[in-house]
Amino acid sequence: MGVRHAVVAGGGIGGLAAAVALNRRGWRVTVCERAPVLTGIGAGIVLAPNALRALDSIGLGPDVWAGDALLGPVGLRTPDGAWLSRTGAGAMSSRYGPPARAVHRGSLIDALAAALPPGVVRLGVAVTGVDDTGDPGDPGDTGDTVVVRTSAGDLRADVVVAADGMRSVLRGQLFPRHPGLRHAGEAGWRAVLPGVGPPPRSAAETWGRGERFGIVPLVGGLIYVYATAVCATAASGPRTQPADHHAELTRRFGAWHDPIPALLDRLGRRNPDPVGVLHHDFYELASPLPRFHSGRVALLGDAAHAMTPNMGQGGCQAIEDAVVLAHLLAADADVPAALAAYTKARHRRTTRISSRSRRIGELARLSHPLAVSARNLVVRATPSAVTSRALDTVLGWQPPPGPAPTVRA
Repeated sequence: MGVRHAVVAGGGIGGLAAAVALNRRGWRVTVCERAPVLTGIGAGIVLAPNALRALDSIGLGPDVWAGDALLGPVGLRTPDGAWLSRTGAGAMSSRYGPPARAVHRGSLIDALAAALPPGVVRLGVAVTGVDDTGDPGDPGDTGDTVVVRTSAGDLRADVVVAADGMRSVLRGQLFPRHPGLRHAGEAGWRAVLPGVGPPPRSAAETWGRGERFGIVPLVGGLIYVYATAVCATAASGPRTQPADHHAELTRRFGAWHDPIPALLDRLGRRNPDPVGVLHHDFYELASPLPRFHSGRVALLGDAAHAMTPNMGQGGCQAIEDAVVLAHLLAADADVPAALAAYTKARHRRTTRISSRSRRIGELARLSHPLAVSARNLVVRATPSAVTSRALDTVLGWQPPPGPAPTVRA
């Protein structure tokens, strides 16, 4: 058998991780990314221990990408600064191994792309569909390969990885009767602030009445900040977008505890390199797909199980997907059987994490004073050991056993 070819639709974190993992399992890989450049949008990502172990299993340890371990306490606060819950990094490390690392998405994208041979990533090329029925012009072709339709012409592949994001074109083709995305009832802001002034000492998320503000220190003094607020769903009709995001954030969070006001002030400074603020509504695949594969096509990351960001596991689960998929497709594995095993390995886990993330969002969106007080009381009264045990199945995940992958030039 010759070297088999995998086409990956999408050059985000999940798609590039899959490309690296497959390449190191002996596959020839082509990544089609519709954007003209690879870019990690102006936001951070926290790589939890499960994602770190997944990356390490394909030879991508922390020495190949820029990230700082979260060494201070991590937890929830109220707008006046009181802690609702707090866990020290030492306790997390002793329980789960490698401490979580905060990374700029752009740095992670660059590291993943750099781990691939030249020419693998094709920019400005969109995947528009797949034909998994074989070549009608070749009677001997009964579907052992897939025709991938792209904006630059057709490609033939032994397997296709649909990592084309939350609004996946390939998911829509493969599962046309699925209800698709659902608005989660929240909108969010994200930005990465330059390293000017003292950074916060720890990562924390503050819960108010239907609003949240998060702070995550990044490498090089950068600070990732994010905020959320309850908003009308698309079904309620069009809603007005804030004309000035900084003014809106200041109105909502400017009186909250330090260092939030100072960070908002930094966000609003106008200089030769102004800080961009990303604003978007939250959507999720509230109804799980029946499976994560169809024939020789596997869905991965947001294309398979788009979830709310409340657990910070969206990107982490995409990396897990990539590692498990490549493990099952190693050597001369039968592709349809391997993809069926991939669904079995990933569907239940990601569905549970997505459901848990949704429930956390429901708690965070509470806005009635009595409901918020009751929520805060319960969170404050819950022992940290109980909280840690609840995360064991998420953060304690281990990559599948097997021989270490080799780098294929």
